[in-house]
Amino acid sequence: MPASTCAGPQHILQLLGELHQKSLEQEATISKKKKIFSSEILGDLEDQQPSGNPQDEFDRLMRDKFIALDQDKCQFTYQLINAMGATNIVEAGTSFGVSTIYLALAIAKTKAATGKSGVVIATEKEKEKRKIARKYWAQCGPAVQQEIDLREGDLLETLKDGLPKVDPLFIDIWSALALPTLKTVLPRLRPGSVVLTDNTISGAKGYADLLAYLRAPENGFQNMTLPFTNGFEMSVYMPNLE
Repeated sequence: MPASTCAGPQHILQLLGELHQKSLEQEATISKKKKIFSSEILGDLEDQQPSGNPQDEFDRLMRDKFIALDQDKCQFTYQLINAMGATNIVEAGTSFGVSTIYLALAIAKTKAATGKSGVVIATEKEKEKRKIARKYWAQCGPAVQQEIDLREGDLLETLKDGLPKVDPLFIDIWSALALPTLKTVLPRLRPGSVVLTDNTISGAKGYADLLAYLRAPENGFQNMTLPFTNGFEMSVYMPNLE
């Protein structure tokens, strides 16, 4: 989808287009599959360096890899937020901050329409990625910067406290952290909240525990795998309130 389907100042839309193109070029140089999946890489790293920490090796491998959320997924998320009237979002895995720009523009629009307060709570532990994300947000200006609360460090710690009622939760992180992240944020999800998880088809093995939890009836989620490249899971939280 073209970036122009997202409402915002022209200089921001132009920047988004440039960043998506940069991401596609980076992906093409890394893998013929055009995506890197943490579960696959971690398995290889465990085989190659069984005495090391595969998560640390994965972090080092991905530290300088500019891989943004696919543009059509960003556009879908933007439209969903507007349709829901959502204003408080947690993004688990901000990376270089491209998808965060869409989230910020979306809540700015819903805040203006509803008069509600709201924030994008972004999370990133890598210092260099945070630096680059902040640079892009600064290029966007106040329309984006003022909507973002970037929490630095281990998201299982930074998301423990100080969360508003959250809707939606967006998960695009190392797969082993996905279920712990959901459980950390879960007490702040309201009935009807949406959890979006990227790469749930191609990364199904790594996300097995998360998907099993989401799809277990007793946990209160209604799920659909959306037909985007590599999968995009939409899980609506509908707990039994009786």
